[in-house]
Amino acid sequence: MLIIHRLFKEFYRSEKTAGLILIICTVISLVLANSSAQHEYIHFWKISLGGMSLEHWINDALMTIFFLLIGLELEREIYCGELSTLKNALLPMAAALGGMCFPAAIYWLFNYETPTLSGTGIPTATDIAFALAILSLLGNRVPPTLKIFLTALAVVDDLGAIIIISLFYTQSLIASYLFIALGIFVVLLILNRLRVYSLIPYLVGGIAMWYFMHHSGVHATITGVLLAFAIPFNRNGERSPSYILQHAIHYPVAFIILPLFALANTAIPVNCEISAIVREPHSLGISMGLIIGKPIGITVFSYIAVSLGACCLPRLVNWYHIIGIGLLGGIGFTMSIFITLLAFNDPDIINQAKLSILLASCGAALIGFTVLHLTLKRLYIR
Repeated sequence: MLIIHRLFKEFYRSEKTAGLILIICTVISLVLANSSAQHEYIHFWKISLGGMSLEHWINDALMTIFFLLIGLELEREIYCGELSTLKNALLPMAAALGGMCFPAAIYWLFNYETPTLSGTGIPTATDIAFALAILSLLGNRVPPTLKIFLTALAVVDDLGAIIIISLFYTQSLIASYLFIALGIFVVLLILNRLRVYSLIPYLVGGIAMWYFMHHSGVHATITGVLLAFAIPFNRNGERSPSYILQHAIHYPVAFIILPLFALANTAIPVNCEISAIVREPHSLGISMGLIIGKPIGITVFSYIAVSLGACCLPRLVNWYHIIGIGLLGGIGFTMSIFITLLAFNDPDIINQAKLSILLASCGAALIGFTVLHLTLKRLYIR
């Protein structure tokens, strides 16, 4: 358990730093995209390499490593973390479910029978790096149990987003490639059962699985999650293959891949009034889903779960804190932008949606920080 506790502490510290770096990268990208260097900067991400643009390599290949990390984190939570017992898992699972259903319903109401209905999944996601970065600004007044609750909620939320992507954002399907990819996954699972602990066959198999998944029509980033659950996890601490890989890719993801994703996907030229953009149905659905739907869904489903006696609030956590965490859950960014790229084809709508995500995430962060700042006890000592 000491190893798991240390891994969580390392995860929390790197995530909050990564969140601050993401904020800086986003600001830099927005400034460059609306400066005299706009054309050169936006064109840079469209440069073709090996048949795909630089932006697509980041979104389809590098982000697979990000999804691999999410899968490894989820695996750790299931075996040794907050999701290891049903009683502990029910609260963040209920909160995450509410935090997906309510925003999706709000978006659907604003976009029913419109061409932008395909964006229903956009406001369902929470950006764990941004959310933890904002929470970290409150210092040692934040109980460790509240940090763990937010982390577990965001990890389950990410799993939900992955399921949404795999079910609803597959444009076309080539069965032969998909069957080969799944066949490789089965082989990796067999290696797991045979207690093959070397990472090499899993990584080689993962690359092959990514290639066939990419050509199957299913978004290739799903490969990362499948690979994570094929890699052996055991309680041998630092000797566990899952631990070794998670430790190896954590910092590259936090400090290279996610900043590159932010730079490439927030190169948004603002060519019209923001007031006109936010009145569009898809923009309203995204904004209201993240700022209103997320906290309501997280709080209501958490309250129902606790009221039914299925679980209880973590130690030193009250309902005002849950509301504050629900608001931080409205920080969509990475996953919301990722789903936007899959949901829409029109570049103008994509840019409008991205801008709405950024504005709504900033609003959710500010309100969530304020609520937690006012409700967390000043004299709390770690």
